[in-house]
Amino acid sequence: MNAPDLLRQAHARRWFYEFDLPDGTTTASYLPPGVAQIHTTRLAMLWQALAPLAAGGWDRLSVVDVACHQGFFSTHVARKGCREVVAVDARSEHVADTTLMAAVYGLANLRAVEADVATLDPRSLGTFDVTLMLGLLYHVENPVGAMRLARALTRRACVIETQVTPNMTGVVDWGAYTFQRHMMGSFALIDETAETHAPEASTTGICLCPSYEALVYVLHKVGFARVERIAPPEGAYEQLASGKRVMVIAHVD
Repeated sequence: MNAPDLLRQAHARRWFYEFDLPDGTTTASYLPPGVAQIHTTRLAMLWQALAPLAAGGWDRLSVVDVACHQGFFSTHVARKGCREVVAVDARSEHVADTTLMAAVYGLANLRAVEADVATLDPRSLGTFDVTLMLGLLYHVENPVGAMRLARALTRRACVIETQVTPNMTGVVDWGAYTFQRHMMGSFALIDETAETHAPEASTTGICLCPSYEALVYVLHKVGFARVERIAPPEGAYEQLASGKRVMVIAHVD
């Protein structure tokens, strides 16, 4: 398919994202007014997180984007010139969307793979300098397993963006009132059963959303050496500005 045909295909529908296309046009988004700002805020924070890793040149980096959705962030890092970008998603329509956008931009360094985070064997993909896990953790029933997967895929650093919930602290009886354990963090159970048909929701309906403290604790426990919180830019989308969503970069060493 030639470039004009690809652009017509991209403009023939509405997207979750506003892609800035090679001809200077932008795809139409179906998000309500103001909500699309979450993506520009995420992107600004992502560049802030990756800047130290890319200091030696973007072409030295390989990236895996887990739960890539329509490939918005995958295409952005591929356009920076990363050596290899693998975009992974459980929904076949998202794999098709990402493949289309890779063709629109002419990105030979980007490929899309259909796989579910719940069953993905990291050995099937290999390891990457950078793992992206943006907007995923609060949609899965096993966020600890997702973070273990991220560590298995990552050689240098993993960037995670997620909704977070209020933390609980204190001690609980652990088998007897004379033996207690400290709570290290908490997860909130969220029901998305009625939304599993939606392309942005859980595939199972059961979601465990971490507190920020739980997120950091688990990232250390699964093998990341240090975790940095990325500061939102001025004028950030309200959820990231308020701390109800966070972005962190977890380093292997």
